[in-house]
Parts: sequence; structure tokens; C-alpha cells
Amino acid sequence: MNKVSILKTIRFAGILFFMVSVFIFIFVVSYSQFNITEEVIREAVTEDHHLEAILPLTGDITGQTYESRRTLIADLTRIFEKADEGLSNNEKMWSYTQGVYRMNIMKKSVTGFLPGNELLFLYQTIIAGCIAALMFILPGYWLRRPGIDNDGVYHRSVSNRGWIGITLGLMLVAFYVFIYWYPEYIVNWIILVDPLSRALSGNPASQWFLYGVLYTLAILVMGVRMFIRYRHSNYHLVRTGSVMFFQLGFAFLLPEILVALNQPYYDFKDLWPLNYDFFYGWQIDQFLQSGSLGMFMLISGIGLSLVGVPVLTYFYGKRWYCSWVCGCGGLAETLGDPFRHLSDKTLKAWKAERWIVHGVLVLVVVMTAATLVNYFSNYQLLGGLTQQLQQWYGFFIGAAFAGVIGVGFYPWMGSRVWCRFGCPLAAYIGLVQRFKSRFRITTNGGQCISCGNCSTYCEMGIDVRWYAQRGQNIIRSSCVGCGICASVCPRGVLRLENGPEEGRFNEPAAFDLSEDKVKVNF
Repeated sequence: MNKVSILKTIRFAGILFFMVSVFIFIFVVSYSQFNITEEVIREAVTEDHHLEAILPLTGDITGQTYESRRTLIADLTRIFEKADEGLSNNEKMWSYTQGVYRMNIMKKSVTGFLPGNELLFLYQTIIAGCIAALMFILPGYWLRRPGIDNDGVYHRSVSNRGWIGITLGLMLVAFYVFIYWYPEYIVNWIILVDPLSRALSGNPASQWFLYGVLYTLAILVMGVRMFIRYRHSNYHLVRTGSVMFFQLGFAFLLPEILVALNQPYYDFKDLWPLNYDFFYGWQIDQFLQSGSLGMFMLISGIGLSLVGVPVLTYFYGKRWYCSWVCGCGGLAETLGDPFRHLSDKTLKAWKAERWIVHGVLVLVVVMTAATLVNYFSNYQLLGGLTQQLQQWYGFFIGAAFAGVIGVGFYPWMGSRVWCRFGCPLAAYIGLVQRFKSRFRITTNGGQCISCGNCSTYCEMGIDVRWYAQRGQNIIRSSCVGCGICASVCPRGVLRLENGPEEGRFNEPAAFDLSEDKVKVNF
């Protein structure tokens, strides 16, 4: 058997093992029983006044074993709503708190083969799935030349909105819906990562820890794919290594270690306004109550957002954050790379992009200002208005837009839907990059052959070829400086540069005059 045959066999085994891991993963969440006891309820309901109201109403469910999640959830919801009727407005269980209690009760009451065998199923599902994915990915790219060679991305079902791509998108959307709004339905998946959570922070896992594990592994596994695919470019090797490092170290491990040390959970690279709850009252209070480290988190967060962002953007453009540090950008560049060509390049999409993304920026600024005013007035000036604003923003922007649409729509709209249309930090950095930055992508129009590779693979929907044909610098506020357009250009027309501001806005002349013709630029 020759080398090619061996690599193809490994790929086939990889996809087979991956499907088996996915099947076991789904089976784990679909099969379980729930044994409700008074002890479980006491451990799950953390607030004493809530426990006092709930416990007398649980006589019908304690001692029962539930086969159906839906039946148990309906019974718990009924009990919580009835308990809420006897509580004052300041003590009521809001929908989020009820969801936490439901999830905790179901998580603690699970019986069957999963409790006690978490590590075994963790190896058989998540870890085995990652190994199988690498078995499929690595041989495939070793068989190909590095870089993009236009080898049929528009003819594959997964990468051209075919049935595989549609199915994958629906699965991503469903996952985000469960994570954000119905975590009680996936408590078995949360239990799977309990051993890892306890090892890092000493606490049981939540749905957010499960999300962090899967998010980080997706970037690491698909980051290896990026290493192989773009092994001809040192820029992409270092850039990919950077987003993998920041996701694993700063976004995943460091916050868990801080919690283990009884410090606030904090991701130092998650900046306002992307981190929209940074100025919420409970967050500020947590910082102020955590001593010198908490004060450092507060001051560094404000300093990076208001001073660090414009300074770094002036010298390095938007790419310093969006393509090298940000977790959203890291997922788009790794997991979303197979779908980057699906971004809409039309003028209509560009106009919509500018209105929507800057509208989100205005919205988060208004919400933050209202939140701070209310906080410093001891919640007397605006009352519950800021809480309502926060809930609306969290639901529509923080969850539905950033998660469900931002990632779930990868196979349908490309990999940077959130970064392009919704991220307020990208809008903020983009404004600085557009008007006050040394960064630009320079073009050599005389060498352009109009192949269209650059525009096709621009995940931000920029028609790069339009600029290249005119020899015009690309200084669009949406450009994240990923450099893929320069890597796929067969003529070396495009180049990422940090140069003097003079000449950056090199609008082409209306007419190009030569000895034998007059060319009109339009």
C-alpha cells in the first residue's frame, strides 16, 4: 500500500470514528433518569428565602423517579411560579434564576450509567471526537499543496449551502439555543466535563464551562488545520498560534484559575464594548470587593478599552485584536475558515453592515451610560429601566445575534457574520482604523489579472478586486487584516503594511493619461 492509500485510509477511519463519537455524545444526553429528593432540592436552591418558599411545595415530586425531562421541567416550573406568588418583588425568582435552579436540580438528580463514569464518556465522546477530527484533517491537507487552490469549494455540499452545510448550521443553531435558554435539557453533557471543571476551579461544571471547553477545542483542532493549510506563510502560522494561545490561556484557563483562588472570573482580553456587562453594577461591586487584583482588573479593563484600543489600532490596525487576540475572531478564522467564501460581497450588504454594526455600537454605549448613571445614583434615578435594557441587549445581541446567528450561520452566511454586522468592539476599532491608523493593504493594479481570489476569500465581504484593479489602498473599517487575500493572490498584488499616514487615502485619479489612450477610472 502506497503513502497516498495509507493517508486516505486514515482519513476514512477518522470520519468513521468521529461519527461514532457524535452518536455516543447524542446518546449520552438523550438517556437518563432523575431521582428527586429533598436533599437534592436543598443543594440546588442556593438562596434561603427561595428554598423556604419552594420546599413546602415539593411533596408531589420528592421520592419520584422521572423518565421524561419535559415532565420534570414542567413540574419544577409550576412549583417555582407558585412559590414566586408568595415572595416580594425584591425576593422573586426571575426567569434566569428559575432556569439555574431547574438545571441544578436535574444535574444533581441524574441517575444511571453516567454518574461515576464521567471520565470514561468524556474520553469516548469529546476527546475521541477531537482525535478523530485530526485523523481526518491532517492527511487530507498533507496530500494537497499549501494555501487555497480553488479546488471546488463551490461544489461541496458542506461549503456551498448544500444539505450537509444546512444540517451543520441547524445543529449549531440548536446547540446555541440549548446553551443559552434550555441548559436543563443538556445536563448530561454538563456532567461530562465535571471532572475537568473540578480539577481547574474546584467547582462543578455549568453550561458555560461546557461551552468554553467545546469552543476552545474547536479553535485548537481547527487551528491545527490552519497550520497545515497555510504552512507556506509565516504570518498565518504566527497569527493562528496567537489566537490559539489567547483562547486557551486567557479566555479558558486563567479565568478558571482565578475562581480557584477566590478571585472574580475575568477574561483580560474581553474588552468593552464587546464585554457589555463590564460596567454592570454587580460586576463593579465584585471588582471593588476583590482587593488589589479586582481594582487592577477594573482599571486595566477601562484603560485598555479607552486608551489601549485606539493606540494599538493606530499602529497596527484592526488586526491586532480581531485576527490575533479575539476569541470570536479566532473561532471564525479556524472553525469558520471552510465557509469564508460565503460572505456577501454586494453593495447592499455593505450598506446594511454599516447601519447595523454602528447601530449596535450606539445601543451598547447608551445602555452603558444609563447603567453607570443608575449605579452612581444608587439606582434611584432610572429605577428598573437599566435592568430592562440589559436584559434586552443580552437576549437580542449578546445571545441571539452573537451566538445563534454569529456562529450558527457559518455554513449559510460565512464565518464573520457577528464580526461584520454585530460586534460593537469591531465597529469601535474599525472607526479608528478608517480615519487614524498606519495600517493599510496596498495594491499594485498593474499586476492584477482579475482572477477574483481575493474577493472570494474575504470573510468580511470586501470586494478586494475592485480596489486592486484601481491600485487603490484598502482602508475599509471592516477589514480585520487577516491577510488571506494577499496569500491567495497569484501575482503578489496585495500587501499588508504599517506605513506613514501620508498617502494612505490614495484615491485614484479620474483619468489616466498615456501617449496612446485616455483611461476613465470608475
